[in-house]
Amino acid sequence: MPDYTAPRLDHPPRPMAQRVGAILWPSFFTACICTMVFFAHLDPLELRDLTFPGLPLTRALGYSIGFFMFWLAAAASSLFTWILLRPPSRFNKPLPPG
Repeated sequence: MPDYTAPRLDHPPRPMAQRVGAILWPSFFTACICTMVFFAHLDPLELRDLTFPGLPLTRALGYSIGFFMFWLAAAASSLFTWILLRPPSRFNKPLPPG
């Protein structure tokens, strides 16, 4: 029978590259899909004429700005999910010695 009174060992922290990749890769993929769907229905030049008619934005720059906006939003979502799913034992009490 397992001893539930003994402290459980926590799993080791993930490498930083793995944590950053787990946030950026899914958000990059999501931004790609969102950019394709969004700009399949909206032309960046028409959007520019409605919002900032005085700015000299090209179609390619509009696509780039849209992509990075989608990537930032998806990365923020992934980051907040990662923060909420961290193991509580690592942050709420000290690990057992050894």
